[in-house]
Amino acid sequence: MNPSGVTFLKLGGSLITDKSQPLTANPEIIRQIAHEITAFRHLHPKTPLLIGHGSGSFGHAVASQYQTQKGGAGGTYWNGFAAVWRAARELNQILIEIFHQAGLPVISFPPSAGVISRDKDLISWDLKPMELALSNNLIPVVQGDVIFDSIIGGTIFSTEKIFKYLCGQLRPKRILLAGLEEGVYSDPQVPKNVYPKITPSIFEDIRFAISGSQTADVTGGMLSKVEMMLTLVEKNPELKVQIFSGLKPGNIKKALGGETFGTSIGI
Repeated sequence: MNPSGVTFLKLGGSLITDKSQPLTANPEIIRQIAHEITAFRHLHPKTPLLIGHGSGSFGHAVASQYQTQKGGAGGTYWNGFAAVWRAARELNQILIEIFHQAGLPVISFPPSAGVISRDKDLISWDLKPMELALSNNLIPVVQGDVIFDSIIGGTIFSTEKIFKYLCGQLRPKRILLAGLEEGVYSDPQVPKNVYPKITPSIFEDIRFAISGSQTADVTGGMLSKVEMMLTLVEKNPELKVQIFSGLKPGNIKKALGGETFGTSIGI
């Protein structure tokens, strides 16, 4: 049984960590987000919600050191694989604990415990536990993580890749991507200027203006996020995608409540 009308909310690694400092979380921002989600849930207690978060200065810094996303073999590779897992888990545990303290019924579903890929393409993930969690009004939390790969040994499974796969299974009505940026910048030199909406028909004309991340990010920057979201809305024209800043107090609660700001991606 797939819960209907689920909303996917991604908390970017740049938002919940300091990406310039290895293994450094932003607990005050995470608390702010937790309280906003709690406030929304009080108003809409039955709205199904799935939360994903990036690894920021935890997983990305370590994965860049070991090049985990490229696969490998031998003791050095697997020691690095385990180091990335520990870093991603550490941040996930920080977030889960803060959300729990805010009264949110969160439960973690780390990809490393259930996802198998073949040459970086997902081939196996039993989603029944996640579906049951949603059906019972719990909030599943997924994260960018290491996964085992039957061809290349191991790789990285980003939150966007998680959302891409889950879209085909859970059919969300909305994907909300909360980061530091106020949207997708139309001019990287003028951060206040964002595209209000990006559609497949205009994307090629503006691709050059969408800059990637300036800090370590082994899963790509803003450009790759936009490309993936465009792929999803082309497959499901009813899907609504929104990229916005989660740093400003109230923005996440407003976005969950249906307010549109930042950059929308759609048909």
